[in-house]
Amino acid sequence: MKYASILLTFLILLCSLYTPSAQAQRSEQDIVYYGFDPDIVTNYVTSGRRSLGYIRVTVELMVADRSYLADIEHHEPLILNTIIRIFNQQPEDKIKSLTGREEIRQTILQELQAVLKRETGKDMIRDLLFTKYLYQ
Repeated sequence: MKYASILLTFLILLCSLYTPSAQAQRSEQDIVYYGFDPDIVTNYVTSGRRSLGYIRVTVELMVADRSYLADIEHHEPLILNTIIRIFNQQPEDKIKSLTGREEIRQTILQELQAVLKRETGKDMIRDLLFTKYLYQ
């Protein structure tokens, strides 16, 4: 009986260590995703040819709080312009490689975070995801 109470106390203590705090649960629940419709279609610089390649991407923004959605919608033209501008500057080998794709994603994320911070004074975007990435 004595061991059972010690074991029960130990299990309760162990469970309390792994239970996320209310603040952590709240912050995870406030995260929302914002997607652009239709997909973003733009050109990139091709190597060796005198033509342009094109890329079609679906971008999802991980927004830090649901209350920021109105600001994201208001600044959607600025966000889309930033994404398209960055893709237009990329060389073909960067567009077509996995490491280049990740570099582009990081560049877009950092640029969007800076632009929205400048415009709104808030850190709105936590991350950026490519859910579709097609090139030709």
